[in-house]
Amino acid sequence: MKSEKSYAEWYFLAGVLILFIITYFINSDMAKSALLMFMDIILKVIPIFILIFILMAITNYFIKPKALIRYLGRDSGIKGWMLAISAGVLSSGPIYMWYPLLKDLQKQGMRPGLITAFLYNRAVKIPLLPLLIVYFGFAYSILLMVIMIIVSVFQGMITEKIMEILE
Repeated sequence: MKSEKSYAEWYFLAGVLILFIITYFINSDMAKSALLMFMDIILKVIPIFILIFILMAITNYFIKPKALIRYLGRDSGIKGWMLAISAGVLSSGPIYMWYPLLKDLQKQGMRPGLITAFLYNRAVKIPLLPLLIVYFGFAYSILLMVIMIIVSVFQGMITEKIMEILE
């Protein structure tokens, strides 16, 4: 992990604010409309952020780093892969809302490969399986899900190898 401080998010925010100000002077109605749309999105997302914050607090309170490392750390083995795959399949909601929790788990020792498997398996959705079967047939649907789960492990292993090289 890099320990150096990055100011990229502040540069991005400054760039967006500058673009908004320029847009305001060019077309104030469009800028006002964009600001109202932004506020509407923020109001919809705040409850989800609160929920994720609560989940992170609960995770930090109940899941101790030693237990996390045992189930999701370097030596977690097949249990870690199964947990990451299952959590990915069962997870719901917008993907970007999982990022803060996954980052927190990574800081506590979760393997990068397991994060990859979790994110990859978000595409496997049990509630949508009947619809997939209607459109593509039973054999194709099951084969697709099995292949996606297997490939998620390979993707995770590849991610871990690349991360080892980069560190």
